[in-house]
Amino acid sequence: KPVQELKTKTESPERADRAERVELPIKGMTCASCVARVERALKEAPGVRDAQVNFAAERASVVLDPEAGSPQKLVEAVRGAGYEVPAEALTLRVKGMTCASCVARVERALKGVPGTLKAEVNFAAETAHVEYIPGVASPQDYMKAVRDAGYEAHLAEEDEGLDAVERQRREHEAHLRQLRIKLFVGGSVSVLVLLGTYAKWFPGLPLADVLGNPYVMWALASVVQFWVGWQFYKGAWAALKHRSADMNTLIAVGTSAAYLYSVLLILFPKFFEAQGIAQEVYFDTSTIIITLILVGRYLEAVAKGRTSEAIRKLMGLQAKTARVVRDGREVEVPVEEVRVGDVVVVRPGEKIPVDGVVLEGHSSVDESMITGESIPVEKNPGDEVIGATINKTGTFKFRATRVGKDTFLSQIIKLVEEAQGSKAPIQRLVDKVTGVFVPAVMLIALGTFVVWYFFGPHPALTYALLNAISVLIIACPCALGLATPTSIMVGMGKGAEHGILIRSSEALERAGKIQTVVFDKTGTLTRGEPKLTDVVPAPGFAEEELLRWAASAERGSEHPLGEAIVRAAQERGLGLTEPEAFNAVPGHGIEATVEGRRVLLGNRKLMEREGVDVSALQAELERLAAQGKTPMLVAVDGKPAGVLAVADTLKEGAKEAVEALHRLGIEVAMITGDNRRTAEAIAREVGIDRVLAEVLPQDKAKEVKRLQQEGKVVAMVGDGINDAPALAQADVGIALGTGTDIAIETAEVILISGDVRGVVTAIALSRATMRNIKQNLFWAFFYNTALIPVAAGVLYPFTGLLLNPILAAAAMATSSVSVVTNALRLRRFRPPVVSGPPGPSGPRREEAVAPAPAAGAGAGR
Repeated sequence: KPVQELKTKTESPERADRAERVELPIKGMTCASCVARVERALKEAPGVRDAQVNFAAERASVVLDPEAGSPQKLVEAVRGAGYEVPAEALTLRVKGMTCASCVARVERALKGVPGTLKAEVNFAAETAHVEYIPGVASPQDYMKAVRDAGYEAHLAEEDEGLDAVERQRREHEAHLRQLRIKLFVGGSVSVLVLLGTYAKWFPGLPLADVLGNPYVMWALASVVQFWVGWQFYKGAWAALKHRSADMNTLIAVGTSAAYLYSVLLILFPKFFEAQGIAQEVYFDTSTIIITLILVGRYLEAVAKGRTSEAIRKLMGLQAKTARVVRDGREVEVPVEEVRVGDVVVVRPGEKIPVDGVVLEGHSSVDESMITGESIPVEKNPGDEVIGATINKTGTFKFRATRVGKDTFLSQIIKLVEEAQGSKAPIQRLVDKVTGVFVPAVMLIALGTFVVWYFFGPHPALTYALLNAISVLIIACPCALGLATPTSIMVGMGKGAEHGILIRSSEALERAGKIQTVVFDKTGTLTRGEPKLTDVVPAPGFAEEELLRWAASAERGSEHPLGEAIVRAAQERGLGLTEPEAFNAVPGHGIEATVEGRRVLLGNRKLMEREGVDVSALQAELERLAAQGKTPMLVAVDGKPAGVLAVADTLKEGAKEAVEALHRLGIEVAMITGDNRRTAEAIAREVGIDRVLAEVLPQDKAKEVKRLQQEGKVVAMVGDGINDAPALAQADVGIALGTGTDIAIETAEVILISGDVRGVVTAIALSRATMRNIKQNLFWAFFYNTALIPVAAGVLYPFTGLLLNPILAAAAMATSSVSVVTNALRLRRFRPPVVSGPPGPSGPRREEAVAPAPAAGAGAGR
């Protein structure tokens, strides 16, 4: 709103009238000093005349000159001072866009709404994603801006749920049906007009006299020009109202020129005779061009429908009904009616309708459609279940915890949709080019007309008109507008199919440039829990006997290492007994009485204290410690019984993932708080190139930054809260979906299943997508830059070759279709490393990576 009261003696009325008052919500202020700091930061921002901050209302009122500053700069100033301006996000469905110039116009309209922080439009997805300051702008403002720009818009929220999937499918089919009708009419009429144009060559042809009548051709051509091709006029008029031009402008001007030239020939034949111009109409040119362009539009629409196939597949996974316990009996209700807290019953073979926690019963559940893991997961009371997964064997009851838009599947769908609608940096370059491309083409077409009219052969007007039309038609930037978003949509969809969520197009583009991948160790490369890896009996003891004595002794312990020993013995089916006495020796181990015999389990200090000679086991102690394992000595009644080794074991596929990254030419590093000896042991086993050991949690981000300062593009892979700063610092943060919420929120790429081989898939998918985009852009740019001069007639003086406008239309349609078809090739993408089933259970030897004491020391507690 104009701020008249701020006029000063030195300020002109015109300058004061340009001022606007912007209200900003501010979060994070705690005292009067905060208020002063925010006010100072705002007043230093460009274009700010005055700023006042209200601590109680948590708002700032800023008087801003919109020509010198912007709301974005205000937000940057507040955030730079250490406070937050809460922004809201909005997704709009936009209908009526036909090329990259339409995208640019809609973006300009959205960015023109005061309070807009960010606006990105995706041509292929027909969506607009906006971030704005609440209170300054509203969803209605953005819908009005889009409609004023000449397009249709509504909130994407209105398109949520199963009904929305069906509605979108029907809308898409209705659009295709309309295009098919117009194609049929346009094609039929074009054939008739073509026959009429050349009827004089075939005097015996039935209806030749009728079709050859210029007034009949005029009537037929008008149907195509103003009904089949009406959308081009509509789009051109919308562009003209905003003093711009787009693809519709090029088509409308080009076909109208041929149409009007022909009409004038019919109405004023003597004028053209006096000019020495042949009495030939070009209704065939205008009708065939419009029909050919519609063929391209139809094929584009079919292909664009396929690009969002991943979203429709995800939505189609949702169950339609649920069996809920109400008033003591089971009732089948639509899934939309399930409420948080409801008890839901699931039988074998049924889809789990919503997210929840198992109350009673047990089963195995196929979660492959969500995680990408093919092995069913066992579910028991207390375990979480995910909506849309399939119950395989047993019947169970669970309590609903997340329903509707809050379910895991809905969140995935939302993430994928937002990512597909985001704009890659490479697309912004294309947008800048297309912003000047259409006006430049109009000038080239005008120049072509002038040159041919004044310097061309007889009849100059005909040559000038046809060559100018060819330039306008050949240069339509459809292919440029489709080149990037179609590939992005297909790429994101393939990622979702393989259990990889990529939050934005920027992350997808950066992932392909990764040079170094840094893995957190515990919980990422390793399972995050100790496991018995080695049982080495001393002479006179059997392996199972040694393990039984140790596990029975540890039954009284709650130490993680002891629990690992007990668990391993139980997995082997060994009969354990309760210890008759138990005593933990801090820093040394334990002593217990089992079946009347005294059992010691711990490090060498414990054995030395108790007078047990373990020199015969020294070599085994050193070997196991060198492998990064935690060795523990066992003695029974004062005699050495053997050595047990416990370690945090490698995850399935960790070594395979590292090898695959090396094949992609990527350096692999590991970061851990463990001692260097343990870290280097695992590094040798897995093939890690660089070890960052003994790093405190708060220093992980510094280590990532140090790698970046070496000029490397760095990805960080982690799963814990302490990984969040490093995930944020990295060029690409990759979180395991099995990790903590804060790690997942911080990361840009999420591996739902927690399988680290997904890192390889994400990078390979990024490279494949970017390669596909570059192929599309090359052909789109090459096509336009190479054929515009040909259309203008530069080859005519040397070869006599001219490009017929009809051939130009066919080439333009072919270019767009080839770009979309090339993007769809990404649907054949296959991961370079496929996730395999877990390894066999039982006493197999595990690669171990747990912290180890000095060689020969053994474990102490």
